[in-house]
Amino acid sequence: MAKKRQTITEALREAIEESGMSHRSIATATGVERASIYRFVRGDQSIRLDVADKLCEFFNLEVRKGR
Repeated sequence: MAKKRQTITEALREAIEESGMSHRSIATATGVERASIYRFVRGDQSIRLDVADKLCEFFNLEVRKGR
């Protein structure tokens, strides 16, 4: 059985949680509002693609095309 690929949402939430950084520190470093990060991590709201881009850049995550 093929391994399920991790979604961008899952990868970002995992990166934020595993970083050990406060939401405030991430917000300061990325320019993303702390409240947006908090609501995203809790699953209360999604984020726009431009915000996902900023977070992916900060956490050195990349999206690549599959087969």
